[in-house]
Amino acid sequence: MTVRHLPNTATPEQAATVIAEDGCVVIDTLASADLLDRVEAQMDAYVAATPYGTDEFAGPRTRRTGGLVARSAAARDLVLDDLVLGTCDRVMDQVQQYQLHLTQLIRIEPGGPAQMIHRDQWAFDFFPFPAGYQVQCNTIWAGTDFTEANGATRVVPGSHLAEDKLRLGPADTEPAEMERGSVLLYVGSLYHGGGTNQSDADRVGINITYSVGWLRQEENQYLTVPADVARTLPERLQRLLGYSRGAYALGYVDDLRDPLDVLMGRAATNPSFAPTVTSTS
Repeated sequence: MTVRHLPNTATPEQAATVIAEDGCVVIDTLASADLLDRVEAQMDAYVAATPYGTDEFAGPRTRRTGGLVARSAAARDLVLDDLVLGTCDRVMDQVQQYQLHLTQLIRIEPGGPAQMIHRDQWAFDFFPFPAGYQVQCNTIWAGTDFTEANGATRVVPGSHLAEDKLRLGPADTEPAEMERGSVLLYVGSLYHGGGTNQSDADRVGINITYSVGWLRQEENQYLTVPADVARTLPERLQRLLGYSRGAYALGYVDDLRDPLDVLMGRAATNPSFAPTVTSTS
């Protein structure tokens, strides 16, 4: 099964429908070259200072640079993309709140080996979530063209409904080839991995992922994004960072205060709420 592509005029409903069937979809040229140029310029010094991975999974020729919300104002536009968030709304519609899980610029240099095929949701201590219950909706934006030769992310379409802890190899996968500015959306249960960079140029991807609000974030956004920076951000992004309840009674501050009210130093504006329960008595 090949990776399906949709135009950048697609709707969140269309993207979510393909993801439900395949576990992934590519939206072609969703981000402008200018936006990606600004992200790259704002992140260059941080990337240069990032060490290579220390094991096979992280990659001995791969730099993984996080903290995009704090370090790159341009990257915030990717985090808040309307089509991506609209798709997340539908993929994770079983929960009251989802959050920003991690932000990472991934640069695979020439000679970088393939990553093991895995599920991102294994980060949650390998908990066996029920098949079809999606706890993540993830993106990899193409900062350069993604080709099979330069290490395009390799995916197993349809594997989001397969059994857990399978041992798959590159032969089981398809490369998610796409032009610069395109984005691969996929769920945390999809088997995938970075490819081998056999070219003479870097392959750059911008990995921004979202998870349901009752799970711990992989990247600690409260420490990664200083509070002084968080206070300047749009409310939608503040709440994605985690300044919102993850569900009923999850994440409030002291006397049931909304975390965003505390961050902004204002009087309570969002009183406690109770879940809707249908009586069966």
